[in-house]
Amino acid sequence: MTIRRVAFAGEKGAFSEEAARALWPRATLVPVRTVADVTRAVQGGDVEAGILPVENSVAGGVTAAYDALSEAHDLHAIAELILDVRQCLLGIATARVEELTEIASHPVALAQCSTFLRRLPHASEVAASDTASAARDVARAGDRRRGAIASRHAAREYGLAILAENIEDRPDNQTRFLGIGWEPAHVAAGVDARTSLVFETPNEPGALLRVLEPLARHELNLSKLESRPTGEPWTYRFFADVDHVAGDAALGLVLEAIRSATRTCRVLGTYERHRRAHSVPQEQRVSDPALAAPR
Repeated sequence: MTIRRVAFAGEKGAFSEEAARALWPRATLVPVRTVADVTRAVQGGDVEAGILPVENSVAGGVTAAYDALSEAHDLHAIAELILDVRQCLLGIATARVEELTEIASHPVALAQCSTFLRRLPHASEVAASDTASAARDVARAGDRRRGAIASRHAAREYGLAILAENIEDRPDNQTRFLGIGWEPAHVAAGVDARTSLVFETPNEPGALLRVLEPLARHELNLSKLESRPTGEPWTYRFFADVDHVAGDAALGLVLEAIRSATRTCRVLGTYERHRRAHSVPQEQRVSDPALAAPR
């Protein structure tokens, strides 16, 4: 399938836009409001593919993305990208770090910058739907007391000043994205691949062990295991990522064993593993707001 249009959650300047551009550099990128809107856009045929942030190396899983995937029964995971995330504190041209009274961003981005934010007790944290919309709102408000945590790309997009850069808690801060589409990906035999699953187990002792044991027996690596509520009280579904070499017969044996040990099991997709992109070049990190150049 030729991918001409790709949906991403957020406004222009979002990290999801960067990830989509890295995976499909020639596609037209279509912003939508939420990750659930991404899956709906693909299901409705408005776009051929979508991009979902599924986990961050600091803040953990993006639960809204896992929930959207669980509802998108007819879509496939077709690609993976890991983006190095460099967060910046943005404000209007006359803003100063010490005068900010609120800083807005997506909750995951706020969590990624918790150490930096603790050094700004005078500024309250405000949750936004995504990093780029936080930057957009600061630009529209024109209020020097308001700041946003977002990317350098968002600063350029909305004409904001970078008050401090590289403010994430860890220099190896990364977000993993999944590309989704109507048709499964083709992965050539011998390529390092990853297969994503979603399954539910019986609520009984040893149920999860019976799912995991075949992986150990066939020496396949479980690189991710995430649980989410099913909607029924105290019942859960599991999202799992299994690393393997494309074409390895062991994967089929493992999947057969997992299906026999679970109430439900769906393969979300098999795709080439770990395409990595850099959001911006790494520069000297700001360890203290006093070292930032207020503007």
